[in-house]
Amino acid sequence: MRSALISIGIALSGHLVVGQQTVGLFAYEEGAYDGYTLFAPTGYEHTYLIDNCGMLINEWISPHTPGMSAYLLPDGDLLRAARISSTFNGGGSGGRIERYGWDGEIEWHINYSSGGYHQHHDIEPLPNGNLLVIAWERRTIEEAVAAGRKPELLTATGLWPEHIVEVKPVGEDDFQVVWIWHLWDHLVQDFDSTRANFGDVAAHPELVDLNYVGPNGPGADWIHLNSINYNPVLDQILVSSRHFNEIWIIDHSTTTEEAAGHSGGNSGKGGDLLYRWGNPEVYRRGTAEDRRLFGQHDARWIEEGRPGAGHIMVYNNGFGRPTGTYSSVDVLVPPLVDNGTYAIEVDSAFGPDTAIWTYSGMPDNAFFSNRISGGQRQPNGNTLVCVGTQGRFFEIDTAGQIVWDYQSPVGTNGPVPQGETAVLDDVFKIERYPPDFPGFAGRDLTPMEPVELDPWPSDCMIFSDTITIVNGVATDRTFRVFPNPAARSFRITAIDAERSDVQVRDLSGRIVFEVREVEFPLDISSVHWPAGVYLVGITLPHGIRTFKLIKQ
Repeated sequence: MRSALISIGIALSGHLVVGQQTVGLFAYEEGAYDGYTLFAPTGYEHTYLIDNCGMLINEWISPHTPGMSAYLLPDGDLLRAARISSTFNGGGSGGRIERYGWDGEIEWHINYSSGGYHQHHDIEPLPNGNLLVIAWERRTIEEAVAAGRKPELLTATGLWPEHIVEVKPVGEDDFQVVWIWHLWDHLVQDFDSTRANFGDVAAHPELVDLNYVGPNGPGADWIHLNSINYNPVLDQILVSSRHFNEIWIIDHSTTTEEAAGHSGGNSGKGGDLLYRWGNPEVYRRGTAEDRRLFGQHDARWIEEGRPGAGHIMVYNNGFGRPTGTYSSVDVLVPPLVDNGTYAIEVDSAFGPDTAIWTYSGMPDNAFFSNRISGGQRQPNGNTLVCVGTQGRFFEIDTAGQIVWDYQSPVGTNGPVPQGETAVLDDVFKIERYPPDFPGFAGRDLTPMEPVELDPWPSDCMIFSDTITIVNGVATDRTFRVFPNPAARSFRITAIDAERSDVQVRDLSGRIVFEVREVEFPLDISSVHWPAGVYLVGITLPHGIRTFKLIKQ
């Protein structure tokens, strides 16, 4: 295993490192998927993009802490939710959405918040340039009772059911609502027979029981959606309800009018739930023993072109898990029918009975986060995991072996020096983007220093031949920089390489060597360079190859 763990008294590149590693890159093996990882610490205003060596590629700064998710868009812009003050004070509160250019300048922002609604937790960019937003909406005690909610289940703040809205950005600070779905339109209850939504809960798995109370007990934040994901092939939306311990799928192909009813759209079911999974006791087609999800987050379809495409991955936090206090990443195969609906037998719960794949690290590498967190399938079949409350990111291969391991160095006061531990280093979830991601076209992806302060020297090298991609084209040229570490000189060799520009910088960005239109092999003297880490950049017609060089 390539490990960044440094013990007491190890000398690297002329520097004596004293102490034990606490943050940054701990492990990086050749089986890891090459890409760039985006993360937004929940208590800090910065969003970071790092490479597999833990080197900073880009950084965006907002006046606001996250609220909670962040994504890169196909043009390289950053889309993030941000936290603003509100009369809604539930966990994951956001209220603001921001879009920043690669250069860090804000391009668009809105406050999706008022006395009656408030964005929280997650947003989802759509292929058409719009975005999906999950938000609480306020219902008074009177409204809740009129809908059939049991009065003893209400608090002074009323009830906060959810809605999902598709917004189209307009100008620099405005938006247009183009579609909306309200949970309030899809309720069932068997408490008050005088209400229109009175019915047999077990007979209506497509509706949500207004009087179900989960393990968290009654409260205004009754549903607590914490993630949203879109499937462009099915034109469907997947959300996660932590307080119901369920994931839900609804039809996005409906009009707003159809979304408020029980017919229409590709499914013919309007805005009713097409599928739900994790806790059949909620709709009275199971017992507590049938529950499979425990405070889960980050439910997402595995993307097209990746192993398991179309399956659903979810970070199963394990909050209240009867078999022990541990988290897992689970993958299930939903019973999809050709017309876009999901099979369910009469008087039975939605299948499957169990996940098709699960990883919990048991017994040697068990992990646990009682909230936030996430998982993402990589194109090579590996799985990237964010253990949110620990600020830890790791990647496992198809055999379940850890091939990449990184500890966030960012807490509520920003990055800490190597050797210290960040306070409240929570991260909601992470996203990794491949080198050929369209948003990287034309961008400078030259690695800078690690995110942590006072970083220790590292000999980490990106394994993939594709170090930096420009214009979405991967180079197939093979270079070698040796010896590395170097003392008095080093050589760059190449296979089938054209004449190229070569530039070497130190970590402050100062150019220490530069030559244009050079042929290989190339010998470079480093005898007068101070000991440390240097970046060797080779400019090609389709991109820039960047190597780290250790000078002893």
